[in-house]
Amino acid sequence: MPKLRGEAFWRETLRSAHYVVAPMVDQSELAWRLLSRRHGAQLCYTPMLHAQVFLRDANYRRENLYGEACPEDRPLIVQFCANDPEVFVQAALLAQDYCDAIDLNLGCPQMIAKRGHYGAFLQEEWDLLQRMILLANEKLSVPITCKIRVFPDIDKTVKYAQMLEKAGCQLLTVHGRTKEQKGPLAGVASWEHIQAVRKAVNIPVFANGNIQCLSDVEECIRKTGVHGVMSAEGNLHNPALFEGRNPLVWEMAEEYLEIVRKYPCPLSYVRAHLFKLWHHTLQVYQQLREELAKVKTLEGIVDVNRELKLRCQEEIANQKEGEKPKEGLPFFHWICQPYIRPGPKERCRENGDSGTEKGVRGKRALEEEEDGNSELLSKNKQKKKLRNPNKSFDPSLKPKYAKCDQCGNPKGNKCVFNMCRGCCKKRAFKEVADCPGHGLLFKTKYEKSLSWQHSQRGIQTPEISQRGEAEVGDTAVLKEAGDS
Repeated sequence: MPKLRGEAFWRETLRSAHYVVAPMVDQSELAWRLLSRRHGAQLCYTPMLHAQVFLRDANYRRENLYGEACPEDRPLIVQFCANDPEVFVQAALLAQDYCDAIDLNLGCPQMIAKRGHYGAFLQEEWDLLQRMILLANEKLSVPITCKIRVFPDIDKTVKYAQMLEKAGCQLLTVHGRTKEQKGPLAGVASWEHIQAVRKAVNIPVFANGNIQCLSDVEECIRKTGVHGVMSAEGNLHNPALFEGRNPLVWEMAEEYLEIVRKYPCPLSYVRAHLFKLWHHTLQVYQQLREELAKVKTLEGIVDVNRELKLRCQEEIANQKEGEKPKEGLPFFHWICQPYIRPGPKERCRENGDSGTEKGVRGKRALEEEEDGNSELLSKNKQKKKLRNPNKSFDPSLKPKYAKCDQCGNPKGNKCVFNMCRGCCKKRAFKEVADCPGHGLLFKTKYEKSLSWQHSQRGIQTPEISQRGEAEVGDTAVLKEAGDS
């Protein structure tokens, strides 16, 4: 049966999905996808998977896709980041039997994507992208889709989308922000760009950006004409977003934890989800925030969740008639609701002395160490200290390493030349010497080679002179030793 394309693919394979859960690194795992599907999501993506790692690592494949079969988790699109056509297609071939389409990530704006040369940092390399999509479209039995970010210029964005369509992309998700718009600089996504792309291509288009509640979804579809709307942050704070409900946080948390028991995932994923769900409540109960950060078992997370629920229920019982939500929130903090990212100015003020601005509670200020040390720790170091109270960040207590005589890198403890391995290997090769500390045996292998040559003299052809034998043998053994 030929694979479906464009509108037919969206209508029949994806069942005309309008409500889509975005691919999120370490956050759109199976348990979360199932929770989202129970509450209105019609299509889900896997977390972004690294094509090269997926290709070479069987454990990575099993943990991210080859786990326990779950018929409820369809339709499903597997997303890869990649920058090599062959690697991308080979990874996709290993995944295609477990999903309904393969998505190429061209939208990740993070520094790790810049270092790895993938995501939004490929958006100027149109020749490469054409080759990747053409090859995938030719080799795969499922359709190829793409998720992109926009250029500042609408016309260039439209040409970009048309190029991807021509290469073989069967569905396009457009995040209405540029790759520079991220974190506190995210700003508002441009639905104008998305609308222009939708009008310019003949394949289905999903919109991404500015989605906090169901009314945003409906407005986006009405204004842009897209086939569906994708949510990431909005979904993490309220998995019932596509139902148009704002449930009690503990209802969603308890349901998610029950699914995790059946479909386990790393504890870091679970903890991160509860930090999102309980975001506003954890600003009130800071001690429980610290406990959630330190807990090391699923049962421990369940206990923290139960304590948060009890605190909120007690607060509800003591509520006065007509009392309104605090901190400028639309709902009380124990109700699932959007989190509005602060802009750069607000972020600066949050981290300043006041800690709040216009009713929006900021992140925790830097704290002094409990032992009275006036040195302020970064938030990352504070977290490490919570996990290990005995950890010290005093530079004077760090172990001192002896340096290589040649380059200044740490030297091998047992190196006969007092060098790092790289410098030691060069010197040992040049001097035909051994360094047992680094496992380099140039001299030993050379001597063994000479001994072997002497034992073989009687059966070698007479044309080869002894000097020639020695030269050939010397070169061969040194090359062999250098490769060890």
